Amino acid sequence: MGKITVGVLFGGQSSEHKVSLKSAYTIITNLDRENYEPVLIGIAEDGKWKLYEGPLEAIPQDTWEQSDCTPVMLLPDPSQHGLLKTAGGVSEKLHLDVVFPVLHGKNGEDGKIQSLLELAGIPYVGCGVLSSAMCMDKDVSHRVVKEAGIRVPESIALTGAISEEQLAKVMTGFNYPVFVKPVSGGSSYGVTKVEEKSKLVAAIREAQKYDTKIGIEEGIDGCEVGCSILGHGDDLTVGEVDQIVVTNGYFHIHQDMFKKTGLENASIHVPAQLPQAVQEKIKDTAKAIFRALCCTGIARVDLFLTPDNEVVFNEVNTMPGFTSYSRYPRMMEAAGISVTEITDHAIQLALENAN
Repeated sequence: MGKITVGVLFGGQSSEHKVSLKSAYTIITNLDRENYEPVLIGIAEDGKWKLYEGPLEAIPQDTWEQSDCTPVMLLPDPSQHGLLKTAGGVSEKLHLDVVFPVLHGKNGEDGKIQSLLELAGIPYVGCGVLSSAMCMDKDVSHRVVKEAGIRVPESIALTGAISEEQLAKVMTGFNYPVFVKPVSGGSSYGVTKVEEKSKLVAAIREAQKYDTKIGIEEGIDGCEVGCSILGHGDDLTVGEVDQIVVTNGYFHIHQDMFKKTGLENASIHVPAQLPQAVQEKIKDTAKAIFRALCCTGIARVDLFLTPDNEVVFNEVNTMPGFTSYSRYPRMMEAAGISVTEITDHAIQLALENAN
C-alpha cells in the first residue's frame, strides 16, 4: 500500500489565522513521512484556498502566499474525494484520504469546515459538526456540561445593543470581577477581566468586535488547569494535567508570544503542582466533559480548580494550539507522547470512524 495522503489545512478566516500557521508547521514537520504524504492547503484571510508547495519555513513566518501557490477548491461530490487544482487553464484532481484541519477559531473549530468535509465525504481529524459547534459556543457548551452535573460559572449571554438600564437588570446577583468574552472565540481575543461596574460597557464593546453574541461570566476564585485528551468514547488518553499560576490579569498565551517560558503574567506547571488525587479528579472531570460534548479525536479541556479542590468547567478547544508554546502538546509530551504519535493516532482514528 502507498502512503496515506493527508490534506493539512492551515490559516483560515479568523482572528487566530497566524496561530494556525504556527500550529500547522508543528503538525507538518512532525508527521511520519514513511506512512503519510502531506498535501498542504492554505486558506488565505480572504477565504481563497491555495495548494502550497514552497518551503515549510514560510508557513509560520506568514510569507507562504508570496510564491508556490496554486488555486484549489474542495470538490463537494463525495465520489471525487479530494480537490480540484487549476493552473494555466488546466484542471487536475487531487485525491485526499483524510484531512487534518489545523484551523483555530471561527470557520475552523465551529463546525463549518467539518460540515464541508462531511459533504465531500472526506474523513477528518477532530471533533464532528455537532461537537465542534457546541464547544465553540461557550453559552451552549456550559448549558450541556451543567446538565451533565458538572459545575460551570454563572453567566449570561447577550446579543445586540443593550442599554445601561437593561445591563443593570441582568447584572443583578453578579459580584466583581467578571469576565466579558466573545461567546465564540479563542486565544483570549476580545476577553476582558472587569473589576468594576464602570468598565463593563467598554469591555462589552471590545468583545463585540469579535462576535455578535457575548458572555458575561463570574470570576472563579482559584487557578486554571487543563487536560489534553486524545481518543474516542471509552478509549481516551489523557496527558499530564497542567496548572496556570497567574500573577496579575488573566491568562492569554497566544497574545503574549513568549514561547514556553517568560510569560509576562503567568507561569505554567506541567505536570501540575497538585496532589495526585486532585489530578485524577481533574482528569475524570475532563473526560466526562469530553464525552458530554460528543468530542472525538483531539481536544483540550480547560477547567478551574477552586481552593477547596472543586473542579469547574471553563471551555473546550476542539483544535488546540500546536505551537512551540502551546499547552496541548506540552501536556502530552510530559506523559511521554510525542506530536508524531498524536498525529498518527488522530489520523488513524479519523479513518476508522469514517468506515
